[in-house]
Amino acid sequence: MVTPYEGYVELAEKLAELTPGTHAKKSALFNSGAEAVENAIKIARVATGRTAVVCFDHAYHGRTNLTMALTAKDMPYKHGFGPFASDVYRVPMAYPYRWPGDRERVADEAFAQFESLVHVQVGENQVAAVIIEPIQGEGGFIVPPDGFLPRLAQWCRDNGAVFIADEIQTGLCRTGDWFACDHEGVVPDLITTAKGIAGGLPLAAVTGRAELMDAVHPGGLGGTYGGNPVACAAALGAIEEMETHDLPGRARQIERIFRARLGELAATQPAIGEIRGRGAMMAVELVRPGTREPDPGLTARVAKACHARGLVVLTAGSFGNVFRFLPPLAISDELLHEGLDVIGEAFAEATAS
Repeated sequence: MVTPYEGYVELAEKLAELTPGTHAKKSALFNSGAEAVENAIKIARVATGRTAVVCFDHAYHGRTNLTMALTAKDMPYKHGFGPFASDVYRVPMAYPYRWPGDRERVADEAFAQFESLVHVQVGENQVAAVIIEPIQGEGGFIVPPDGFLPRLAQWCRDNGAVFIADEIQTGLCRTGDWFACDHEGVVPDLITTAKGIAGGLPLAAVTGRAELMDAVHPGGLGGTYGGNPVACAAALGAIEEMETHDLPGRARQIERIFRARLGELAATQPAIGEIRGRGAMMAVELVRPGTREPDPGLTARVAKACHARGLVVLTAGSFGNVFRFLPPLAISDELLHEGLDVIGEAFAEATAS
């Protein structure tokens, strides 16, 4: 990071082109998603002269001290690792399936709670940043209702806070758009990316409004290996593949297959309380039939049955009762259907007793 090189600059230019918004942007490159989130918070605090950060229930932002403070779930992410960074405030997430009120009013009611809690517990003029995953990942692939994200972004503009979109899991074609924020035309002030950006090599980025990125003093952001030349080359190659093969379009095709097949499965499995997600980021939430009571036991049994058949699946959710599906964007329809067949067999086995 002492002297620039071509790959770093080229990747920063590409991120400025792809990320939401047409404003002047700059990027800083790091190694991991947690590093990107930490540095986004640092930028927001310096730029605003404030310290408070608002995050959400069910959030996951990383495993470093500050990002554990932002993360909601105790086990396995936080347990025994405190004390955590201070001046972090958590508010309810707009979680349609588990919202206690009218599902048609989730966006309105969740935003009203956000406004009220921030006003009472923090003070609008103390908020440096609001950070949210446009679709929550480890929290259970929770998709906020339309209108919630735009309201948060507008609140930040109105109150001089920085709106940070953590797109580490959702970004780079995963949800059927280049970024999950694109679904509603939301333009974050800062956006964090990692995971898929470099095809598996360690790379992450904070991309944001140039005036925010420039607010930090020289030398304030850095890291020995951040944006190293090999990872930058991998990222440029990965993005070229995404563009050449229209992977946002492929993610939308994958969603259509998933929704059809999971809908068929739900018709025979009353434990499937909800099918949700976007693009190639889909999930089912398992509950005790006839209720919304989470059923992590059944979730574990189905996962075990899948693993026994050679299919790798991951669970998620604050209650451990969500299956999250993240197939490769390059997967064939044939292989995708084969995997979904196995899931159906696993459900049948796990619920037979």
